[in-house]
Amino acid sequence: MQGWPELGCALLQLVFLVSFSQTEEPLCVQIGDPEIAQLSQDGDIVLGGIFYFHSSWKNREDMYTQKPLALQCISLNFREFQFAQTMLFAIEEINNSTDLLPGVSLGYSIYDTCGSIPKTIKVALALNNDNVNTSSNSDAPCTKPVQVQAIVGETSSSPSTAIGSLIGPFHIPLISHFATCACLSDKTKYPSFLRTIPSDYYQSRALAQLVKHFGWTWVGAVRTNDDYGNNGMATFTETAEQLGICLEYSVSFFRTDSTEKIQKVIKTIQASTSKVIVAFVSHLDMDVLIHEMSNYNLTGYQWVGSESWISDSQIAAVDKNHVLDGAIGVSIPNTHVSGLREFILDVRPLRSLNNDLYKEFWETLFSCKFKQEKSDGNYRECTGHEDLTGVENSFTDMSLMPIFNNVYKGVYAVAHALHDILGCDKTCNNNVQLDPFTILQHIQKIHFKTKEGEEVYFNENGDPAAKYEVINWQPRENGSVDFITVGVYDASLPFDEQLKLQNKSILWSQSSKQVPVSVCSEKCPPGTRKVLQKGKPVCCHDCIGCAEGEMSNMTDAVTCVRCPPESWSNERRDACIKKEAVFLSYDEIMGILLTAASLFGTCITAIVTIIFYRNRKTPLVRANNSELSFLLLFSLTLCFLCSLTFIGQPSTWSCMLRHTAFGITFVLCLSCVLGKTMVVLMAFKATLPGRNVMKWFGPTQQRLSVLGFTLVQVIICILWLSISPPFPSKNFKEFKEKIILECALGSAVGFWSVLGYIGLLAVLCFVFAFLARKLPDNFNEAKFITFSMLIFCAVWITFIPAYVSSPGNFSVAVEIFAILASTFGLLICIFIPKCYIMLLKPEKNTKKHMMGKGPQKTF
Repeated sequence: MQGWPELGCALLQLVFLVSFSQTEEPLCVQIGDPEIAQLSQDGDIVLGGIFYFHSSWKNREDMYTQKPLALQCISLNFREFQFAQTMLFAIEEINNSTDLLPGVSLGYSIYDTCGSIPKTIKVALALNNDNVNTSSNSDAPCTKPVQVQAIVGETSSSPSTAIGSLIGPFHIPLISHFATCACLSDKTKYPSFLRTIPSDYYQSRALAQLVKHFGWTWVGAVRTNDDYGNNGMATFTETAEQLGICLEYSVSFFRTDSTEKIQKVIKTIQASTSKVIVAFVSHLDMDVLIHEMSNYNLTGYQWVGSESWISDSQIAAVDKNHVLDGAIGVSIPNTHVSGLREFILDVRPLRSLNNDLYKEFWETLFSCKFKQEKSDGNYRECTGHEDLTGVENSFTDMSLMPIFNNVYKGVYAVAHALHDILGCDKTCNNNVQLDPFTILQHIQKIHFKTKEGEEVYFNENGDPAAKYEVINWQPRENGSVDFITVGVYDASLPFDEQLKLQNKSILWSQSSKQVPVSVCSEKCPPGTRKVLQKGKPVCCHDCIGCAEGEMSNMTDAVTCVRCPPESWSNERRDACIKKEAVFLSYDEIMGILLTAASLFGTCITAIVTIIFYRNRKTPLVRANNSELSFLLLFSLTLCFLCSLTFIGQPSTWSCMLRHTAFGITFVLCLSCVLGKTMVVLMAFKATLPGRNVMKWFGPTQQRLSVLGFTLVQVIICILWLSISPPFPSKNFKEFKEKIILECALGSAVGFWSVLGYIGLLAVLCFVFAFLARKLPDNFNEAKFITFSMLIFCAVWITFIPAYVSSPGNFSVAVEIFAILASTFGLLICIFIPKCYIMLLKPEKNTKKHMMGKGPQKTF
């Protein structure tokens, strides 16, 4: 409790200090060295410019024992000088114009970043604030307007993201001419960023469509390890996957990486199987990569390039070993800004500044020194009046005119916005208080045409319309490279119409006119299907032939299509052909043989009938019931002929006829045999004393019995045909490549009833014949009937499993064979012995001989 007074006193002092501090404006104290603009000019309204006049800086180790020195920039970059010159050209043209911002002069303050992002941030802060050292005892307040109203730059994406994040909350417009990263379209992160070059989102999709157009599905990818390369390659990869393109590898590097890391990238390329490389690389990083590839003589690859380097003549000049010959890619459409080339090459606006940057530029441009050192005799002394005529280097090269035009449009976009804000007509209202947020809003809404007629406007993301030219590197005989436009890409068109290639000859890698092939696996021809290789991308696959009954009629089919039931795949498995319809026909050998057997049996039966008819009054014929014999011969003839109904293409009527004819004729035949057997048996019983059996089985009873037995089968057949008759059907199961035309049974019960009834009569015939087998030989034919019934039953018992197991039309052949075999068995066993006696042993064909009794034989 004793510490409460001291605590209360401290809190009172703190409240007093805060209250006092709020009564006065805070004093500004700048920490660190101020940033000095390399190029500047006063004006009513000042625009900022950020370029990297130097591409790198000297590395040094700070011991942290003293204040670190400022960056020492090296590697003068002529291209950035061209960009700066373009900005000055646009400002001078606006200041001299009476139509745009009359009476208002534009000034500029342009800084060098040396390609360093930390220095870029310092430069952005310098443009945001009045870059003046203020001592701690100064009375100037910290709250004051920004130094510039808009900033033109930066060239690269990563520095632009840093600047955009920094100045975004202040709503200072930042208009880039070459920062293409799609990430910069995010207005939640970079609300004040705009650009006059299309987003990489469209460029990446254009590159993917270009790769797809030439059938390259297996490619490698190299990218700059910064926002430009990583975001651009991410969009390319996403689009490529949608188009069926696979990346074998995707490697990244940065120009400041060690030699070992860059060599690792090259070894990855050498170890790959893909022949196409998509390079989403900035021009500075491409410069480093080309030098290393030249050491490895890495040729024979087809390069697909982003707009950052594909149309850069400096990159082509560095490629001494022609590693990139035949490269193809997308570039900003070529354009022309009248008067700009002359202004860039006329360096008098720079000469008047007489600063260190100008001196370094002039000395590098003309390889001279303003103050020649005595110890160095390699340089002549600069006079300041050197002539650019005849000088050929990156500064005099105007191949980047489309990018210069982007800088030009960016400056004019700011001028048009200011023109609207100031209400300019013949004069401008200089009393309007300008602020960056208002300027940003007006820039986002501007829509004007340049003096060359090009439309300039921004969409809701601060991006222009996306249009590209397709550029092809074609080497000349003198070793230089021509950038030939071979197509265009317009993102505003429907997807299928965006890429249009012109009918111009494209030179590929190593000056080949043949389009390179870069696939992981060759296309699967028709008749096969793709099967992905385990653990590899979807572009790597094996081609597996389609199975029987399946086909694929397109290239790279994923699945094989099963043929319709009535079709079958051909040998190549690329089409379905109609199956051959097969049935037991009269044209094939089996049909001919069975037909011949049927007709032969019919002829034999006719001959037997003739023999019996000629001997009808002989005792042998009369003793064996001539009436039933002729009826039996007639039924045997029908049995032989009914087998013919099973041959030929099945139809509705033939299917019904064949089974009913077979069933009825065989029952008629067996009824006659049964009648003959019963007659023999009754005749024997009638010889016994006191029995008069024959009166119960006379001719009338015999006819009625045959009619009755046959009528039962007729009724069964009628029921079968009425309920579920046989019908023609197509059997697809027995043979895969053939259709079996056959007769379906309809009702299986009907079929087996017909067959069962025939079997029942056959068994009865066999039983009665067996009982009469011991009658006297001279009178008895029961023994022959017994043998015929044995054959008949054996044939039909064997027929059942053979019929069920026989495939297709073989089952029909089995049924015909059973009909013929059983019919021949009856004909031979019953009638041939009698014919033998009538023709060869006529002496035995007498009543006396027929009534004689000899020794009984048993079996």
